[in-house]
Amino acid sequence: MATLVVVGTQWGDEGKGGIVDLLSRNAHVVVRFQGGANAGHTVIVDGQKFVFHLIPSGILHPGKINVIGNGVVVDLPALFKEIDELRRRGIDVDSNLVVSDRAHITLPYHRLMDAPRDPTKTVARLVTTQRGVRPTYMDKTGRIGIRAIDLLDEELLKERIHINFLDKADWLASQPADVRPKEEEVFNEYRQYAERLAPYVKDATSLINHAIDEGKNILFEGAQATGLDLDFGTYPFVTSSNTSAGGACTGTGVGPTKINRVLGTAKAYPTRVGDERPFPTLMPADIEVAVRTHGQEFGATTGRPRRCGWFDAVLMRHAVMVNGLHSIALTKVDVLSILPTLRICVGYRYKGKTFDTLPADLRTLDNCTPVYQDLPGWQTDISHVKDYDDLPQNAKRYIETISDLCGVPVSIISVGPSRHEVIVRDASLVEYDF
Repeated sequence: MATLVVVGTQWGDEGKGGIVDLLSRNAHVVVRFQGGANAGHTVIVDGQKFVFHLIPSGILHPGKINVIGNGVVVDLPALFKEIDELRRRGIDVDSNLVVSDRAHITLPYHRLMDAPRDPTKTVARLVTTQRGVRPTYMDKTGRIGIRAIDLLDEELLKERIHINFLDKADWLASQPADVRPKEEEVFNEYRQYAERLAPYVKDATSLINHAIDEGKNILFEGAQATGLDLDFGTYPFVTSSNTSAGGACTGTGVGPTKINRVLGTAKAYPTRVGDERPFPTLMPADIEVAVRTHGQEFGATTGRPRRCGWFDAVLMRHAVMVNGLHSIALTKVDVLSILPTLRICVGYRYKGKTFDTLPADLRTLDNCTPVYQDLPGWQTDISHVKDYDDLPQNAKRYIETISDLCGVPVSIISVGPSRHEVIVRDASLVEYDF
């Protein structure tokens, strides 16, 4: 039996989808454990681009069971759109997709509640993807949420929707009549969705645990990243779920003693969306534009341009600690081939104090001065390289410096967007024994 959790370690967009796709070929079950349709995982296979928002990235491998866990909040129109697109492209979904009966459902009023608010208010600075994720999690913790299993009981569904309309009566009354959700219309719409969803809804927790007990390989896929974790990220500029490895347990019902290894995905240069959000290692504008253009740094879900920064070992050490990382998959190393000099942040300096782990204080993050270690670039194309020893010496030096600063090995290196453009230094990750 082998269980492996894959998590992001920075602020998302580190290439988790591609790494999960690579590792899925020897997994029996692939499980998405948190987040919602606000995630965008991109996989490129033989020149074809696939973008997943809810369905696990293992779906492209025939015969694998792909589970949307109870920790995920599910937007049904978005899910059905993904299913339809995969079917159109010849990918089998019906026989290998499971939705946890305990997963919470995003309703039309959640999406409306996630719309931009008065820009003069602080909450406007949080900048959501407007997919209804935050309000869905709020209803979940408020114990008035609607789960997948609730959809399958028509009487219970009607009761739960009525409770929500009573709870949100004042807010609903404040909405323009032409966009305000109507209770009966929402009930009728989701009663129809329930018929389509029903074949996928199963006791996913038992399914996953039985597979583990049978000695099968289980791959857990996180969304977003540690820097966006509700507890351990740059709060309040975070997402609404636990993106770190512990979320794999609460988001699936698998006990922590059953997790064997944790792999953290890290981009060779971190990126972040949202101008208001802390980003200590932001690159100078001219370098940032060049890296963004060369790396095609635009959001898979929103299309928003991503800000680009130098590798942040402070943030990475934090991720190693809170996730218990065993190793790192370093992605997009090839993009840095355009730069003559590279920088790695080794500490934050603020008011005479140097931080080597991520501080909780936003004022420190917003105003600190990064302490950098400079390294020479390699300025040659590495996308064709298949063996670590064949990388330029300066590329190997960059990778080994990151490993030394963060205290864990770099086990996978991506040198291009395709599933074949990778260097695997730890063969056990792509064999049956994770």
